[in-house]
Amino acid sequence: MENTFIVSARKYRPTNFDSVIGQFSITTTLKSAIKSRHLAQAYLFCGPRGVGKTTCARILAKTINCSNLSAEVEACNQCESCLSFIENRSYSIHELDAASNNSVDDIRNLIEQVRVPPQIGQYSIYIIDEVHMLSTQAFNAFLKTLEEPPKHAIFILATTEKHKIIPTILSRCQIFDFNRITVDDTTQFLAKISASEGIEAEPEGLNIIAQKADGAMRDALSIFDQVVSFSGKKITYKGVIENLNVLDYEYYFKMVKAFLASDTSSVLLAFNEIIINGFDPHNFLNGMSKHFRDLMVCKDPATITLFEVGAGIKEMYLKQALECPVDFIFEALKLCNQFDINYKNSRNQRLHVELCLVQLSRLIEDKKKNEDLKAEEESEKKNITAEVAKPTLTNNPATTNQTPAKSPAISLSLKEALRLKPESINEKVDRIESPKQEIEQKQSEQVSQDNLKQSYTDFVEKLRSDRPRFYSLLSAQEPELADGNKVVLKMENNGIAEEFNKSVKPGMIPYLRAALKNDHLDIDIIIAENSHVKTYKSAEEKYKELINKYPMVHKLRQQFNLDFD
Repeated sequence: MENTFIVSARKYRPTNFDSVIGQFSITTTLKSAIKSRHLAQAYLFCGPRGVGKTTCARILAKTINCSNLSAEVEACNQCESCLSFIENRSYSIHELDAASNNSVDDIRNLIEQVRVPPQIGQYSIYIIDEVHMLSTQAFNAFLKTLEEPPKHAIFILATTEKHKIIPTILSRCQIFDFNRITVDDTTQFLAKISASEGIEAEPEGLNIIAQKADGAMRDALSIFDQVVSFSGKKITYKGVIENLNVLDYEYYFKMVKAFLASDTSSVLLAFNEIIINGFDPHNFLNGMSKHFRDLMVCKDPATITLFEVGAGIKEMYLKQALECPVDFIFEALKLCNQFDINYKNSRNQRLHVELCLVQLSRLIEDKKKNEDLKAEEESEKKNITAEVAKPTLTNNPATTNQTPAKSPAISLSLKEALRLKPESINEKVDRIESPKQEIEQKQSEQVSQDNLKQSYTDFVEKLRSDRPRFYSLLSAQEPELADGNKVVLKMENNGIAEEFNKSVKPGMIPYLRAALKNDHLDIDIIIAENSHVKTYKSAEEKYKELINKYPMVHKLRQQFNLDFD
């Protein structure tokens, strides 16, 4: 029995510019160039697979040679040039597949052929598909002809990998970048085909096909044929996801509902069901990320246009987006992205995804715990502050009839009491009962130069083994006492002073305060350029001296983005 079936990708291939889907700006530009006869000697059509590059090249070639163009600048499909092209017998339009004809000899044969003028029409048009497959030698052989072709020759190159074409070829072409076809455009085109073929199709099912095609119309039509073979004359959402092994939206909605309820058990059981049904854990993780992304764009009317699903499912997304806090969606997206990056490096990949799901299911609960703990701490602080601030009654004669002052009440929660040690509780009670006494207990004995020198020497001696550099620096000078509480030290430069403040000063001050019994003691640094102290320069200072002597070092540092450390 003769098979008369024609695949949809061939049967519904566009035959004029107006029937090209999703490339309006390109087709408009080409039609304008044909109308004004401003035709380039070479065109380059580049973009993803299945978006209409070769189709537009054929339509352009046919339209250029048409002798009866319509008012809309479309080929008539009736003149001899159009008929010969449609019947694949044209000697004026030539197609070359560079994937299998990529040698120097193939290009030389093409160059010889270019010299022959067209038999019908004004131009000889050469369509070279997958031009990036040409060898370097073939490209070089093609350059001269591409730059200075005969007046009757026009080249139309098509490629999916523009970056592989040498710049000398690119500079000789008008370049058109084809876009991926949107989900909405693909869905609408599939709906027209379904109506033409007498197929009843649910919009949600066609939307899944369009998403699966990932912007390629040819892929969408191939998937459409596959689904029709499975479902017959009725395409349903359930039938599409079953045939294409696509995870149902319902799983993602169920997961997010469990996340919001912090129901870890339901999450793990649902994921186990997904694994049993044969779905890849990594694909599920990517789908979960996309689901959260769709919920995020649904939160704002300004971004809802980025959402590409069917009308029925869109309502479900809008409803769930209202239930999800923005910070929860954002944290969930970060978690999914982090686990997606580390997925391939994980040895137990199922456990890896389960760990992600457990963390997602605890986001809401952890946030509530943090908020409760913060509120409790704020409340305790307010209680303590209020009790300490209560006025204490005195024996003023004017107030002799008033009730004697009572000790402030102690506000200490049971949770805080259990968390503190017994001695910590006593300290807190003492601090509440007599706050003034704590301030008065600060030590402030007078410091003498001799005592300072002795305590300073004892501290510096401790630096001998751990910090020999500062041991040498500090032992070479004697501290000076100023204003009774200031210890003055000299440093050679700002770099060494900054390092001292970071690494030595935090330990020296408490030591001197305890040894000299003066809690008001502090250290001041003086930069002495001609000091007898041994010079220690910071990395930045050394770098400045180096570039003053060798300016090229600074240029090298900027060129390679280096740090002076």
